Amino acid sequence: MSPPRIARTRGGHVWGESWRLGTAFLFGLAIWGAVQAQLDQRGVDPAFGKDWLLVDLGVGACATALLLWRRRWPLVVALATTALSGVSSVSVGASLVALVSLSTRQRWREIAVVALPWMLAGVSHSLVYPTEAAAITLPDIIIGLLSLAVSVAIGWAVGERRAFVASLHERALTAEREQAMRVVQAQVAERARIAREMHDVLAHRISLVAMHSGALAYRTDLTPEQVAETAEIVRASANRALTELRAVLGVLRDVPGPGASEHGSPEAPQPTLDDLDTVVAEARSAGTTVHLERSGDLDAVPEQVSRSAYRIVQEGLTNARKHAAGAAVRVSVSTAPGGGPDDEAVQVTLRNAVPRHDARAAEGIRPEPTVGSGLGLLGLTERAVLAGGELTYGPDRAGDFVLRARLPWSR
Repeated sequence: MSPPRIARTRGGHVWGESWRLGTAFLFGLAIWGAVQAQLDQRGVDPAFGKDWLLVDLGVGACATALLLWRRRWPLVVALATTALSGVSSVSVGASLVALVSLSTRQRWREIAVVALPWMLAGVSHSLVYPTEAAAITLPDIIIGLLSLAVSVAIGWAVGERRAFVASLHERALTAEREQAMRVVQAQVAERARIAREMHDVLAHRISLVAMHSGALAYRTDLTPEQVAETAEIVRASANRALTELRAVLGVLRDVPGPGASEHGSPEAPQPTLDDLDTVVAEARSAGTTVHLERSGDLDAVPEQVSRSAYRIVQEGLTNARKHAAGAAVRVSVSTAPGGGPDDEAVQVTLRNAVPRHDARAAEGIRPEPTVGSGLGLLGLTERAVLAGGELTYGPDRAGDFVLRARLPWSR
């Protein structure tokens, strides 16, 4: 079975054919010149007359032209050029290239088919151009065997290299496809987790709207002040529900969360920035040195944004514990002005030193991704983008690994 071939550009194909055909013809001309010099030195003519030297050039040109079809009909071209080399010195170069090309297919049967005609062609050439006293000598046979062995060895090595390059190419394509699938899976998983986290809050908001709107519909004894107060609750709850629903619209999935029971009982409330001390304590109990800094009015952060910020801190600490064990982590959570006059944003920054064995990463050189690596950060990036913010991570100029996130919201 021949190795798979990698597609080449048209320009590369033309150049590859040109230099191979040119080399074959020039090599044949060199042999033709050497044979002619020996004939002149001994004062003899070729078996077909002195004019055969000029015919030899034309036959050699035809043999060289046959090399253009060596990939489509490798065995036929090899046999044809071998036969022509028996009566034409210029054709010897074309027969060598054809034999090398045939050997790249790594099929011993085809090589065996060409071996006998190759040796007979050497004998025939000695008869057509009797440069020695004896028509056939032992050195001629040895040279024929050596040329056959060397040509086959070169072709076989070229075939092995092509197969190796093709396998590397296929492995690279497979790795890219698998990585793309893992990225998609991470994004889908993160969206499903966002939908699960929003379930409790949306259910709570909608239940408030239903309860108070029902009171307005069936209670006729309410005072105008009570009606206005109830209507304000309905309006505020509906606005909060719409705001949170808009953030996840299009990514909600009917996926049961891992914390749901068999009877469909609701999951526990998702953690927020109020639970930062808990996740930091867990990281410290696992042996990670964590320095936590808070600034700004974190109590004013909406619950949805607060949950996303908490998840970023949690994943950042997990990432540091996995890839920079023993390194201290500095966590900074603060509020800052957003993009508009009524907008604000939560800014989360995690910084840790890069271990010595990851010094290449500090220089901006990332190793090839391994299975399952980086998917947590990809999920956080998807979460930040869906929330209208941004998340970046990687080594900085100081050599530290830094994760930065900005999650905006409107008051």
